[in-house]
Amino acid sequence: MQNFIEMAEDKEQNEALNQEAEAQENQKANEQPSEETASTDNTSVELTAEDQIAALNDKYIRLYSEFDNYRKRTNKEKLELIATASSGVLKDLLTILDDFERAIANNETAEDIESVKEGFKLIQHKFKTILEGKGLKQMEAKGLDFDPELHEAIANIPAPSEDLKGKVVDDVERGYFLNERVIRYAKVVVGN
Repeated sequence: MQNFIEMAEDKEQNEALNQEAEAQENQKANEQPSEETASTDNTSVELTAEDQIAALNDKYIRLYSEFDNYRKRTNKEKLELIATASSGVLKDLLTILDDFERAIANNETAEDIESVKEGFKLIQHKFKTILEGKGLKQMEAKGLDFDPELHEAIANIPAPSEDLKGKVVDDVERGYFLNERVIRYAKVVVGN
């Protein structure tokens, strides 16, 4: 029985040795083709790198073209916006023009001068209301200190009183703000 056990152990050792030998042969066999594959892989890596460069270049060109088209489109939209920006104001002012035409036609046959004056005052009030609705605000200048950022001095006169020195004595042409930004400076006479 002991022989039988020894034989079984020898058999197991032989099988283990055979497996190791086969593994070593397989490893050697795998190493030789892997060297060839490695050299083939390097060329495929190089091709892949070239393909990547071509793909990135294509992507860059497409992005550049898209950005250029975007820039052209936004410039065109800005030009259209600038060209039509005043259309809303002009549309509202057309009602004032209609009122003036009706007033002129009515004035040809009107005999009451007071009704003509009142009609023009109503048109002026409507005109101011429309402009104020669009953000226009009249600048107050008379009696205030002269401010070169708001006023344009067209004349200097001796101040009628001491408290008017360096202040606006007269408002020759009114100034206006559009949304808190000066669009026309007030032309004023300043007291010295």
